Amino acid sequence: MTTPSPLTDLTALSLRRARATPEALFLHQQAIDEIQDRLGMVNKSFTAPAVVTDFPAVWGDLLPEATVVPASDVLSLEVGAHDLVIHGMSLHWANDPVGQLIQCRRALRADGLFVSAAFGGQTLQELRACLGQAEASVTGGMSPRVAPMAELRDMGGLLQRAGFALPVADAVPLTVSYQDAWALMRDLRAMGESNALSARLRRPTARAVIETAAQLYQNHFNDGEGRVIATFELIFLTGWAPDESQQKPLRPGSAQQRLADALNTDETKLRN
Repeated sequence: MTTPSPLTDLTALSLRRARATPEALFLHQQAIDEIQDRLGMVNKSFTAPAVVTDFPAVWGDLLPEATVVPASDVLSLEVGAHDLVIHGMSLHWANDPVGQLIQCRRALRADGLFVSAAFGGQTLQELRACLGQAEASVTGGMSPRVAPMAELRDMGGLLQRAGFALPVADAVPLTVSYQDAWALMRDLRAMGESNALSARLRRPTARAVIETAAQLYQNHFNDGEGRVIATFELIFLTGWAPDESQQKPLRPGSAQQRLADALNTDETKLRN
């Protein structure tokens, strides 16, 4: 039996992350603001936080006292050492996202909180469509160019598979405008988010493919004022390390009041 190739070339990803520029990481700041809002709604103080991210210079300011570790396949987190673990904008490149979540849960103390921010499946849907159509028309084939980011429902399911209690998944869609598709692709490189897939094309892309994709983008995804739009979807995951003090669903059949009474309506039998 052969071992399947990993989705992400981690060496290539590391090189791309290293070239990221601070001014291009505005989506990280958006994610940080969203997480701060979520933490502000939690009636609990955290004394031993940890942050998992490939961008320590950006995410380190979120919780200056936190332990910050890279988002490698094996996380450098001590089991049961933290009451809060934040996974910052790296989960969408993970070769084993469930494994990442399990490691984060194991690093939490009982009733500890996990929060993650990552790109979701609607991200760069316009660019994905244009590149695919352009490559197919110019070369007669297609190669992987945009990471297959998970949909919201799938991400929520990962929390349950990883053993988190009280799992919640929600999405924040964002629309960003650019001068043209070339500016968008330059910005993706500056974000450290350009193609790092293991199955990516290993030779330079024909210029005709990029030019065709840029023209398709301009034709189909412009804002009516000469600029093009790009969708980014931020998915946030929240879950708790299980603890006996947490709320639990009632046992089926243990309700003390009929639903019909609560709704002030008549109860009718189902017909066969």
